[in-house]
Amino acid sequence: MRPVRVPAVAFAVAALALLSGCGSAGGLESAGEAPSAVEPARLWPDLPPASAAPYDYGEGETARIPGITVPGGDVHRLDPVAVAQAGLKAKTDRDSGLDELPDATVRQIRACRTAPDDCPVLAPYYYDLTGDGRDELVLGIRMPERQLAVRAYRADGGDRGGLTRIMSTSDAVISVELAGRDLILRAPSAISGYEYRTAWSWDDRQQAMLATRDEILRAPERRRSPDRGRTPSPSASPTPSPSPSTDGR
Repeated sequence: MRPVRVPAVAFAVAALALLSGCGSAGGLESAGEAPSAVEPARLWPDLPPASAAPYDYGEGETARIPGITVPGGDVHRLDPVAVAQAGLKAKTDRDSGLDELPDATVRQIRACRTAPDDCPVLAPYYYDLTGDGRDELVLGIRMPERQLAVRAYRADGGDRGGLTRIMSTSDAVISVELAGRDLILRAPSAISGYEYRTAWSWDDRQQAMLATRDEILRAPERRRSPDRGRTPSPSASPTPSPSPSTDGR
């Protein structure tokens, strides 16, 4: 987090307010001279600024999903398995190649109709992530080694418009949560007792979900109760529940 510069005049006003009460019975007393505001110190100021990112994590990439139209612009009417299958052929706008799923997961997605018990596409959720008054489609796809791919899709182009993937990431997540319009991914850390939390937020300029906050925090202590270790069903959550799956699972 960047240091915040506090105007020195704010300290001066506070100091005058304290001094004005001096000398009166029961009045305020000065706490002494207010500390001066300190500007952030820049380390190694002679280093030339970088001109390009050293790595491409796929942040801000979008992809038009081929062969998918959205009736009435309502993503609730889409088949989530069909979206996941069509997404296997999608090309990102930057074509970094980082959106590829493991071969085993790709085979399972393609076989969702014939082998629904092994289908890795989880029940969908619907939230207004962009603030335009319409829900977006949020999908989770299970991958090997307890990894999870999380993707968000937005309808565009009117009543018979297409579908654009506005977010795609994967991690060994502890949980995926919604806070306001942000998607929060919690992932385990190599440091015992800590976890990573990444907030993905809609960015109007980029027209995509961006990882706007990435932090490492102390993990909350687990509650000691008879239900410890049980995962509540989505329908028990106060947030909107997922729609029934259309693939027969």
